Amino acid sequence: MTAAPLRIAMWSGPRNLSTALMYAFAARGDCAVWDEPFYAAYLAATGLDHPMREAIIAAGDPDPARVAAACAGPSPRGQPLFYQKHMTHHMLPAVDRGWLQSVTNVFLIRHPARVIASYLAKREEPVLADLGFAQQAGIFDHVASLTGRAPLVIDSADIRADPAATLARLCAALGIPFTTRMLHWPAGPKPYDGAWAPHWYGAVHCSTGFDRAEGPLPALGGTYADLAAEALPHYERLAPFAF
Repeated sequence: MTAAPLRIAMWSGPRNLSTALMYAFAARGDCAVWDEPFYAAYLAATGLDHPMREAIIAAGDPDPARVAAACAGPSPRGQPLFYQKHMTHHMLPAVDRGWLQSVTNVFLIRHPARVIASYLAKREEPVLADLGFAQQAGIFDHVASLTGRAPLVIDSADIRADPAATLARLCAALGIPFTTRMLHWPAGPKPYDGAWAPHWYGAVHCSTGFDRAEGPLPALGGTYADLAAEALPHYERLAPFAF
């Protein structure tokens, strides 16, 4: 009998270092990855006009029940690890969350000021619902209620400051060996990138590893400073659990 894979559901908002972390797990050689499984279903349900909307829906599955079943199912190509990069705002309230009991849930966080500054570099104009902070805190609390303990939390600032040490701690917490293969990947698009990669992944496609440690928090003004202040309590809710 084939052993069940370790299914890792990594929950973050956008612009959280989430794609680079997915690339790190894919580089292991023993891990299948899935890029934002619920994105097509999210767009189909909300009607939101995101960049490349029709291509995303056509490339994905608009039925969240089928997506959830696949997330809780076998690993592609029979790999022992099955890494799923999830956006917290894609998990709409109407979607049944029973499948969360079949995965190991991990929460990737980043300070709101850095997330918003990254969004603005793409000339987007986010509102709180786009950033996933409130949704992330809600999913965190839901998983904690299911398991009776706080789920794993990892801060993108710690990864940037010391990728090897931080990923080694994460692997230890997941019960899997760390490998230095996680620190490097080839430049360019990846076959497992989501359909939206041409719009969002330009910088990470130029990378071959994690960037250097981040500097001081970016200064935001006006409505974006207000947005950061609105998101901050949700970030601070999870930050004490980061290891």
